[in-house]
Formats: sequence, structure tokens, C-alpha cells
Amino acid sequence: MTRPTEDREWLEARIESWVETYKKSMLTPVILQIVADRQPATVAEVAAEVGSATGWRITERSLYRTLKRLQEAGFLHSEEVDAPRTGAKRKELSLTAEGMRFLVGINTNLLGPRFSG
Repeated sequence: MTRPTEDREWLEARIESWVETYKKSMLTPVILQIVADRQPATVAEVAAEVGSATGWRITERSLYRTLKRLQEAGFLHSEEVDAPRTGAKRKELSLTAEGMRFLVGINTNLLGPRFSG
């Protein structure tokens, strides 16, 4: 196994630092995109997809806090539905029209028109 070069180590450290600094704010567009792609999406699906898509480890508390904030902002709608087989209640999330406009705006301004769908 070859050891990374000094330049590669420097770059990896910068990337890790940037991700740790901006992960919390980037969680908003990541969650909105996941919900947009899967809607309706359960909280469990969102949590699994955040980890799978980004490799980030986020706490349940952080996820619920972000989801609550997005609902209060009018970007997400949640509805309690009966789970199949058990009938237990679970939340299904969907993007509101305002949430979709916000997501498109974020993607356009951060990534440019090519990524905004």
C-alpha cells in the first residue's frame, strides 16, 4: 500500500475541515433533495439516505431538529400515516411547493443551472 503524498494529505485534510465546518448547513439541501426524490419519504428513509449519500454521521437529534426547522419554514409537509402490517403511526415527509422553489434556488446558486434540474 502506497502512502499518500504530502499534497494529497493536505488536500484530504482541507476537504475534511470544509465538510465538518459546513455539514450542518448543507444538511438542509441534502434532506430536501432526498425528500424530493423519494416523496413521500419516512424519517427513517431520510436518515438512511443522508448517511448513504454523503457518508456523514448525523445524530437523530440533529436530524429531527433540521426536519422540524424545515417544516416550520414551510419547506416540508409531514403527515402521520399508519405503517403497513403494524398500523403504528409514522411520519411521511413531502416537499411543499415553496420547498421545491427553495431547493431549485439553492441548487442554482450553489451549483449553477446545470445542476438545478
